[in-house]
Amino acid sequence: MLLMRIGAPGAERPVVRVDDLTYVEVGDLVGDFDAAYFAAGHDRLREAVAARVEAGQVGEFAGERIGAPFARPHQIICIGLNYRDHAAETGQAVPDEPILFTKAPNTLVGPDDDVRQPRGSTKLDWEVELGIVIGRRTSYLDSPEEARAAIAGWVLCNDVSERAFQIERGGQWSKGKSAETFNPAGPWLATPEEIDDVNALGMWLDVNGERRQTGSTATMVFDPFTIVHYLSQFLVLEPGDLVNTGTPPGVGMGLRPPVYLRPGDLIELGIDGLGTQRQHVVAPR
Repeated sequence: MLLMRIGAPGAERPVVRVDDLTYVEVGDLVGDFDAAYFAAGHDRLREAVAARVEAGQVGEFAGERIGAPFARPHQIICIGLNYRDHAAETGQAVPDEPILFTKAPNTLVGPDDDVRQPRGSTKLDWEVELGIVIGRRTSYLDSPEEARAAIAGWVLCNDVSERAFQIERGGQWSKGKSAETFNPAGPWLATPEEIDDVNALGMWLDVNGERRQTGSTATMVFDPFTIVHYLSQFLVLEPGDLVNTGTPPGVGMGLRPPVYLRPGDLIELGIDGLGTQRQHVVAPR
């Protein structure tokens, strides 16, 4: 299934995408795509959606805003330097273990919502990333293989970053990752059966029509199942939590000379099977 939430900010309703034109309303079945839904699993909804499609109970997309495909998570955890070629472009060593940092949960916005430059920002950057959404309360997994059952699905994310805040203000990465609008997600959450091989997904990102990032999840240092297993040794993952898994090369910080986003810029990005995003950068409040 491809889970979506559509409607105005704060009033999104859950739907399941059937194709480019149609969807099935499911708010009466699940309430929202939140922690309670993910903890219960997808099976019941999958059966109900199939029945509604067969009965012709579908709606047509009509230009409504697309929100993040799941409600605000308990936490957003990010993995740094998880692509060898991205580590090289930033002049840092490939890590021996996953690098962890957190991102404020209220950074989550829809895939086509504006990205707002923070006050005092001079080095606003982009990062196309594969996101993992957790499907059950998880700790101390025995193996990466066991992690498969803990994953509710996959999502396209833009891990927007402010490099001066991240690197030059005490070296605390969360400072540069947690401004409002800094985690566009969606347009949909793909449940695991929708993606044949999550370790072979093409990724791309353009700024103002110019290709900046081209990569593949095949070049991750730590694959998604290893990441979830690893995280579970240090903290408890809750249903609906989001894990951003790192970015391939081509970020603004890594260009020579560096290039950063400014108000008026257009960011477009995508991952195979997970759709595309389109964000305009807007000025600080």
